[in-house]
Parts: sequence; C-alpha cells; structure tokens
Amino acid sequence: MKKVFIINGHQYYPFAEGKLNGTLAEKATEFFKGKGYEVKTTTMKDNYDVDEEIEKHLWADIVLLQTPVNWMGVTWSFKKYMDEVYTAGMFGKLCNGDGRSAKSPKENYGAGGLLTETKYMMSLTFNAPKEAFDDASEYLFAGKSVDDLLFPQHMNFKFFGMQPLPTFACHDVMKNPEVEEDLKRFEAHLSENFN
Repeated sequence: MKKVFIINGHQYYPFAEGKLNGTLAEKATEFFKGKGYEVKTTTMKDNYDVDEEIEKHLWADIVLLQTPVNWMGVTWSFKKYMDEVYTAGMFGKLCNGDGRSAKSPKENYGAGGLLTETKYMMSLTFNAPKEAFDDASEYLFAGKSVDDLLFPQHMNFKFFGMQPLPTFACHDVMKNPEVEEDLKRFEAHLSENFN
C-alpha cells in the first residue's frame, strides 16, 4: 500500500480564508484513499510536533504540498514549518548534512538527501491569472513559468533527495475564480499522475 503525506500550507488572512486550499487538500485525501493509499495530513493552522513531522516525511512515498502562493513564495507559516522540521531533519534523518565531504568541500552541495525514493507534488493557488506566466511580454514574470517562480521550493525538496511530479496550479482565484473547473482539473491531474 502506498503512503501519501498531504501538507496544507495555507495561512489565514481576512481576504483569503483558505477554503479552496482546504477543499483541494480534502479532495486529494479522498482521491488517494479511494485508490487504496494510506494518508496522513498536517495543516499549518494546527499545532504539530517536529519529530512527528519528520516521521511523516520518512513514512511517505509521496509528499503533496497544497499551498497558496503569497508574495511569490510559500506562506510564512509553511516557511516556519520548514525552518523547524527540515532543520531538525538535517543530520541523519532527512539528509546527511548538505552532501559535501571533508575530502571535497566545494562539491555536491545539496546532494545529501536520504528521501530518494520519495516523490513530491506541489498544488498551488494564485491570485495571478494563468496568462501572467510563460509569456515574455507579461510585465511581472517576463516569460517565467510557475515552476520557475517556485524554484526555491523545488530545491528545498530536492535537498532531501525527493523526486518531482508535475505541479498543479489554480489561477486568478480571488478576482475570477473558477472553482468547479479547478476541482475537475485537479482530479484529472491526480488521475494522470497516480494509480
């Protein structure tokens, strides 16, 4: 039986209560349970134990991060989670340091990850419309993709040896939401990537 760890990184704001991220996390839980997977979850609004969170990462075959993109990155509460959990896992649990050795102190930075059999997927919600990405004529992202924007988060997972699955994104969720269509696309995305 495969094992999935779903992290809901939503941070409550008065203008963004987290309903869509919560719904997507619930849909993912239902999808995986329906396929016979074991599922564990963590939500940033709840208290968590650092050692238990490390164990969830070690237990999982797949880590799914469900999060809004705030100020071009993950929420501050998920960043705090990473600072606490991932730092605690640095030496022998999630990785063996940063991958370098005394023999080659300038080589292989970031190659010490121990979760090499673990896959990860990011599911993101944006205020930005889809058209803001992958178009060199667009002002802010200037041709960059969603994955380009989230490159630091990809590197955080890669630091622990995890392998990426295709990213899912909902766009324009505040000004022009298409929730039903997003949920259909999400189910299709999960079906394409997981048996």
